[in-house]
Formats: sequence, structure tokens, C-alpha cells
Amino acid sequence: MQPHLHKLLIPAWLRAWWPALFWACLIFTLSTDTFSSEHTAKVFSPILRWLFPHITEDQFDLIHHLIRKTAHFTEYFIFCVLLYRGFRGGRKGWRFSWGFSAWFAAAVYSCLDEIHQAFVASRTASPYDSLLDSIGALFAVAALYLWFRWRRAEPNASQVVSGPRA
Repeated sequence: MQPHLHKLLIPAWLRAWWPALFWACLIFTLSTDTFSSEHTAKVFSPILRWLFPHITEDQFDLIHHLIRKTAHFTEYFIFCVLLYRGFRGGRKGWRFSWGFSAWFAAAVYSCLDEIHQAFVASRTASPYDSLLDSIGALFAVAALYLWFRWRRAEPNASQVVSGPRA
């Protein structure tokens, strides 16, 4: 297939949005019983007990809790970056409106995800988890802003003036 032909077969909006839609489905899956605290503890327990044979139950519970909360932050950080990509579409650079839209969409999805968890028997809905998710998304917006600002500040090769030749 010719390289430019794929752009004709896949609509531009789908090229921009499919990663965010995929990630939203992944988040939804992670909010099911399969990834409840009880089930993830069964996965992490042998690993942590192998790495740290003398770990106490309280220490394990703390580490397990920190892993799960870090996962909340990280999954919404990534989700917000993918949402930004969708809102940006085929355009380049940074716009505050795209960043705000990505953060807002991630925050709303986080609330909906917690409502979903309220209907899963082995899960609990927590406004604190939603807040943590939204903070992860906000950090993503800040990282994107700094990234695009740094990229804009880089001198282009055509702007670099060569020094005197020896």
C-alpha cells in the first residue's frame, strides 16, 4: 500500500482519537472486579515477598496501596496526553484550550469511572481516587505545556549561526 493511501482510508478524527478511546476502554477494564485490590494483592504479594522476604503484612499493605494509587495517577496522566492528541487533531503545537479540554474530559471520565466502580461488588467508589486521577491529568497538561514551550525555544538549525572558520 502506498504511504499516502492510508490517510484516505482512515478518517482524520479516528487517527487522532483512537489512542484515547483505546485507553478509556483500558481504564474501564481496570475498574472491574478482575483488578480489585484483593486480586492485585494476589499478584503483587509473591513478587514483593520474593524481593523483600522479611516484609511484614503492614508494610505489604502500604506498598500495595502506593502501587495502586500511583497507577491511578499514571493512567490518567497518560489518558490526558492522549486526549490532548485527540483535541489537537492534525494541528501542531500547544493551545491552552486543547490542554484544558483534555484535562476536563479526563476529570469527567474519572468521575464516571468512580460511579462505575460503585456498581462493582468488589470495588468502592472514592472521590479521593477521582481527585488523584484529575491531579494526574493536570500534571500531564503541565508537562505538555512545558514540553511544547521547550520545543519552541530550541533553536532551529537554520537559526544557528556558525562561528568563524579556522
